[in-house]
Amino acid sequence: MTARNTGADGAASERTAGPDQVPLRQDQGPPRPDQVPMGPVHAPPVRPEQAQVRRWPVDAQLPLGARPARNAVIGAGVIGYAWWLGGTTPFSTKALLGVLLPGAVLGVIAYARPPERIPPPESVDVAGFSYWVICIALLFEWEASAVRDNSPPGHPSLTDLITPLIGPHPIKAAAIVVWLLAGWALVRR
Repeated sequence: MTARNTGADGAASERTAGPDQVPLRQDQGPPRPDQVPMGPVHAPPVRPEQAQVRRWPVDAQLPLGARPARNAVIGAGVIGYAWWLGGTTPFSTKALLGVLLPGAVLGVIAYARPPERIPPPESVDVAGFSYWVICIALLFEWEASAVRDNSPPGHPSLTDLITPLIGPHPIKAAAIVVWLLAGWALVRR
């Protein structure tokens, strides 16, 4: 492959791009020192119609869809919301509305902008599925029997075991952030 370079004196010269050189396009101009490869480049050959023009400093653009300022504002909003919600009294009207609001927002997003669905598998692993069903059924039975028996100390409910762990405000806020991110991941699936 040949490329046309224009030297300092304005004269045009052509060079051949070997296997260890980066091909240049005619409209790209001479390479800058930071563009010259330092050793063999193991990239597939580039046809002239596939080569892209490199413009400095556009080389360091963010990928499409990456908006760091917007993501930082959304992240700060989620953390602030989780901090506020973690400080509400459990089972109060504020706590109930604080839990229902993100659920409603995520539900509207999921309904209005449904993501591309992953195609279902052709078959289901019955053994693996049954293990999950048994574990979930045991957890539900544990919680239901603890609620029915008024949660004795020798057989506490799952909520009685988890409540002291997430009792401190920062840990509760972090758990709410994880809960919100899990909901967002389910909506994005």
